Amino acid sequence: MNYIGSKLKLSSFIKDTVCSIAGKDLSRKVFCDLFAGTGIVGRTFKKDVKKVISNDFEYYSYVLNKNYIGNNKPLKFQKYLAALNNIKPANGFIYKNYCPGSGSGRQYFSDENGKKIDAARRQIEKWGGNKEISRNLYFFLLASLLEAADKAANTASVYGAFLKKLKPSARKNLFLEPALFAAGRNANEVYNEDANTLIKRISGDILYLDPPYNERQYGANYHLLNTIAEYKNFKPKGKTGLRDYTRSNYCVKKQVASSFENLIAAAKFKYIFLSYNNEGLMGGNEIKKIMSKYGRYKVVRRRYQRFKADKTGSRNHKTEPVFEYLHILTKF
Repeated sequence: MNYIGSKLKLSSFIKDTVCSIAGKDLSRKVFCDLFAGTGIVGRTFKKDVKKVISNDFEYYSYVLNKNYIGNNKPLKFQKYLAALNNIKPANGFIYKNYCPGSGSGRQYFSDENGKKIDAARRQIEKWGGNKEISRNLYFFLLASLLEAADKAANTASVYGAFLKKLKPSARKNLFLEPALFAAGRNANEVYNEDANTLIKRISGDILYLDPPYNERQYGANYHLLNTIAEYKNFKPKGKTGLRDYTRSNYCVKKQVASSFENLIAAAKFKYIFLSYNNEGLMGGNEIKKIMSKYGRYKVVRRRYQRFKADKTGSRNHKTEPVFEYLHILTKF
């Protein structure tokens, strides 16, 4: 998925840095990805650590991580995925509120793809409800649907607005590819909670933090993925069909520093790594001041090309250089 703040291009840098501090052998370490997003960093460490704890407040993220982090054993998914790809379209919540043919005035998906999302989402819920499929397979299929919907979305990568005309990728028929995960033996944990609340109940060795950097609210930018994932009735608001969402303190200039310090103070982890770039709401000196209160601090940085949505709506995104800082705390 194209995702704001994705660490896909930085995953090797992050892993190398973690190993240089916490040791190359992580097999007995518990690793926590507290603001997991699509789970790229957790997936990077999944095979190398004793356990991954994954968390994100957004439900679509929870679904993805229940599959990619929570699932370990192979699943017999083929006939179910085939059934979803050949399902008869249905007029449901997505079509009625986010497709042009319904008269909603919104064009997030083509009519056909919106109907197919509705039909597939209902079918997954039906299979889960009557226990025909396990919870593991339920999240696998739902993650596969979310990724397929994202590829077919008529947006410039985020869901703050839709494009006036259907772009080429949005005209293609929705097709679910399997959301394949790395197998393993570990009993990983996946949560859907506020990070500052969850941190008081968990513990481990390595804590990786990748909170929002700026005022962009993920609940707004990816609201339609939450709508598909939850699939509950509500009245969409305004031109973009927004749903109610919780605003993160990490996206508010007056609240971010205190929330961050409360989290660091409560963290029962020896090694803490914070990803933050040079355009964030907290400055480098402010982060250093906070983290240095609780142990030995250092920082490393890496220049990379930032993800930036193309205003034309093409998937060929423009990028511009930016520095990613990895702030490191070895806690007393």
